[in-house]
Amino acid sequence: MLSVRELRLIIVPLFAFVFSFLLYCREALIHGAKSATYIPLTVSTFHSVDKPPICVPVPAPVPAPLQEDPQELLDHVYRDDGILEVNPDGGHPIFELMDLARARWQVKLRRASKSLDEAVREYVRRYNRRPPKGFDAWWRYVEKHNVQLPDEYDQIWRDLEPFWGYDPVDLQRLQAEREDHKETFTLGKNDTSDISVLKISFGEEIQWDPKALLGGADSIMTLLKDVQHELPPFRAVISPHDSPTLFTDYEVKLAALDAASRGQYIDMSKIVPGERLGWLSGCAPSSPARKRTKSTTSSTQKTFIFDHQKLMDPCLHPELLENQGEFLIHENPGPQKLMLPQFAYCSTALHHDIQIPTLSGWIDDILPRSDDPAWEGKLDERVSWRGSNTGMWHAPYTRWKSSQRPRLVDFANQHNGTVKVLVPPSSHAYGKRIGEGIEIPRSKLNPAMMDIAFAGEPVGCHPETCPELLRIYEWRKRQGAKEMGNFKYIIDVDGNAWSSRFKRLITSNSLIFKATVYPEWFYDRIEPWVHYVPIQVDYSDLYDALIFFRGGLYGEGAHEDLGRQIAIEGRTWSRTFWRKEDITAYVYRLILEYARVMSLDRDSMSYDG
Repeated sequence: MLSVRELRLIIVPLFAFVFSFLLYCREALIHGAKSATYIPLTVSTFHSVDKPPICVPVPAPVPAPLQEDPQELLDHVYRDDGILEVNPDGGHPIFELMDLARARWQVKLRRASKSLDEAVREYVRRYNRRPPKGFDAWWRYVEKHNVQLPDEYDQIWRDLEPFWGYDPVDLQRLQAEREDHKETFTLGKNDTSDISVLKISFGEEIQWDPKALLGGADSIMTLLKDVQHELPPFRAVISPHDSPTLFTDYEVKLAALDAASRGQYIDMSKIVPGERLGWLSGCAPSSPARKRTKSTTSSTQKTFIFDHQKLMDPCLHPELLENQGEFLIHENPGPQKLMLPQFAYCSTALHHDIQIPTLSGWIDDILPRSDDPAWEGKLDERVSWRGSNTGMWHAPYTRWKSSQRPRLVDFANQHNGTVKVLVPPSSHAYGKRIGEGIEIPRSKLNPAMMDIAFAGEPVGCHPETCPELLRIYEWRKRQGAKEMGNFKYIIDVDGNAWSSRFKRLITSNSLIFKATVYPEWFYDRIEPWVHYVPIQVDYSDLYDALIFFRGGLYGEGAHEDLGRQIAIEGRTWSRTFWRKEDITAYVYRLILEYARVMSLDRDSMSYDG
């Protein structure tokens, strides 16, 4: 069997040949992104006779390695939990991670369905059932608006598949009962009406502005306005809050999925929830979290992410339960006894809220464009972040110091001790061992590499804790778009829930590092190490990733060309794959799927073309 390194040496030249053959598409790149290392490839999933084929940007391979002092390199370790363990006797892993990511992305683009018939066949292959009724109209929308990757909606399947194991009579009863649950609203339509807010259940004790809480409803109705006449009747209960609320019992979900796989329904009266174990109730008994398996990674072992979605799963990475506000804020929570059909704006691997994206934080572009210089015009090579201390309630009785944002600010502003960092090789020297790394004093490293601080003043804090926050941290001015545009590198982290600033950040000409526990709606449609750089939520790989691209303290070993490439590809992806039309296509298909699984006659709600 070929090693990863041997496969890489075969794949990269092959892709280089294919890309060269397809250079004729360069002028058709729809947003005109230009780069010496950026090669667009015609992979339009479909086009009509009266429209030219669109070109989807495909990343160029990393330049062929220079064999400086060729050495026998050993393979890195790719773990089942999505982590790459660095072998000191291997090459720098980021070369490898970028190559493999490009290979995955190209495969995904090139296998995309190009016709309705192909899309139906691919749907049946993936999900073992016919598409929902209205799939042909959805396809016409996708085709008209050049929505790319029309098969990549597995997140919808993950969200809705357990409900196929419920009798729709039971589902409709659960949904009707949930409409009266406080802090929800119900969106829907009948056969002849437009989509509207059908019910509001906020309760008198809710302190927030109802109009603000209904902002998501307005956003969803805006997205579906032009296609609502194609949608079947439905009623959807939606939480107005940023974070998910429906904690899943693993045993209940397993029973539902098992029933769904057999085309049967669970008997709700016989469901026996598992043992109450706090957050661990959401994990399989064999998972690292439940087995309390200690990581085999030593404190000095260098690691990177190769599968970002696996890194978001606390069952695989139980340390997330100790360092993320989403999990720290709840002490020993109990799961829902049943899975409930309710929507939210985000979810986690331990929740079963059905994700429905909105336009929160969405922009088409950064304007004026002068606020976002080209890569070469961004003069600050530190990684930047400004933000509020959101993430959880800060009080004497909570573990807020362990949450993601205080940890980030602490991480970037420490001056004591040393940090071991990997020395990036000169040029593209695959053939050089990465080694164990070298120790650098934090007092030198952080001022040169980090510009990370809280902005404004403390929020979400107990009267006793607000003064403590003011005393502990430096609070700087908020960062405007023009100031942010000076930085080549920006990190994005979670707040109270998912980060609504990611769309704005990835639309820029900066390289974005991202650390998160929320698998958002677009993660089947984006490629880490091609469009952004995934970072572990303990930030243990941040120094090494940054230094690979920007170089050491004096810029030595920099691979800025590769950083620039990811920045450009991220921006182009944002303007090609995250348009309003792309969000509409997702929500449109989600509602078709939801209406079918809730229907008393699911067969009649399936596409028969």
